Amino acid sequence: MNEHEAFSDSIYEEQTHSAERELASFIGAVTKMFGPEEARASAEDWLEESELPDSPPLSTTRDWRSVTIAASARLASRIDAEQYRQRSTAA
Repeated sequence: MNEHEAFSDSIYEEQTHSAERELASFIGAVTKMFGPEEARASAEDWLEESELPDSPPLSTTRDWRSVTIAASARLASRIDAEQYRQRSTAA
């Protein structure tokens, strides 16, 4: 393996690990706040958003936080915030 391939593999591994951490944190928070059904839907949203290009061509990094923000926006449009506030104050 040449130096360029090793560097590419290293970047790929780093990006994969970073994406896994971001997704796990997001899903954990959604599960805690809204339950497992919303977490499943939000995981699908996150994965769909992760496939959309947001980086300049030839970029070696991906902004996974922007993927989470986009998936959070989908979650926000899906839930009824007023209903959620009423549930959480009743608890």
